[in-house]
Amino acid sequence: MKQISRKWVIIAVVVVAIVFILWQQLKTDGYGSNFISGNGRIEATEINISTKLAGRIEKINVDEGDFVKVGQPLVVMQTDTLQAQLNEAQAQHRQAMSDKVVALAAVTQKESDLDIANKHLQRTQELYQKGAISVQQFDDDTAKVNSAKAVLDSAKSQVTTADAAIEVAQANINEIQANINDSTLIAPVDGRIQYRIAQLGEVLPSGGKVLNLVNLSDVYLTFFLPETVAGKVGIGDEVRLVLDALPDKAISAKISFVSSVAQFTPKTVETKDERQKLMFRVKAQLDPQLLKCFISQVKTGLPGIAWVRLDTNTPWPAGLSDVAKCPTK
Repeated sequence: MKQISRKWVIIAVVVVAIVFILWQQLKTDGYGSNFISGNGRIEATEINISTKLAGRIEKINVDEGDFVKVGQPLVVMQTDTLQAQLNEAQAQHRQAMSDKVVALAAVTQKESDLDIANKHLQRTQELYQKGAISVQQFDDDTAKVNSAKAVLDSAKSQVTTADAAIEVAQANINEIQANINDSTLIAPVDGRIQYRIAQLGEVLPSGGKVLNLVNLSDVYLTFFLPETVAGKVGIGDEVRLVLDALPDKAISAKISFVSSVAQFTPKTVETKDERQKLMFRVKAQLDPQLLKCFISQVKTGLPGIAWVRLDTNTPWPAGLSDVAKCPTK
């Protein structure tokens, strides 16, 4: 009887050992101690398409879900007031140009007057030296020359004033034209429209948000690694992602960020045990060229697992070897 009991004890110990080994294997995601994983979701940089100036939305060229290219016009704001300001600034510019023409003509006239006054003074001086005219006459002609010089200087200052007015008017034109150009909101990057925040006809303040754009060239998965392994990964290390929506393919990514400060993982992490640990936040960046090949399939919010290889000399296991690639043409 004791032998039977001892036999069952041995069997139980063996079973417990096997279960423990399997559990440890599962803890490292079934691929051994050189691999570890973290849960996360696909994210992308979001950009708010906002107004520069207050105004009314005149036209929205895109809908939610539309793919857009960099430089593509997305929203047009009303520019009636700006156009009126531009017309006024252009009129001021034309007036300043006209004033300059008049001022230049006046300078030419005053230069001629000064030349005549100088010649007259020269003759007066010759006669004065011969005693043919009085001192009073000589002084009067000298005063006329000085007066002509002052008038010429004043005329030249009018040209300078006209030049300044032209510069101010041109600066106003440039500023208003820039505001008109900025009233057409364009896509800063290739991406997809995620939300329409405002609607046609709404009046928005300066900085008012119209659209939310997802930058599909900046897609990543954020996950968390425990303190014991976070120090073993570095920027640029390869990561294999397996998404719930695409379980048969691994997606190659690169570690682009590792937090320098440990934190308790957020509630969005799937398991309670992981949430109770101090972890380091890690970001795995997807290859922009690969994203272009699968641009229509890229969706933010997709859950998945990031697999990290702690020893780069260890080959990737078969379950992570089938990597998604761009279709060959």
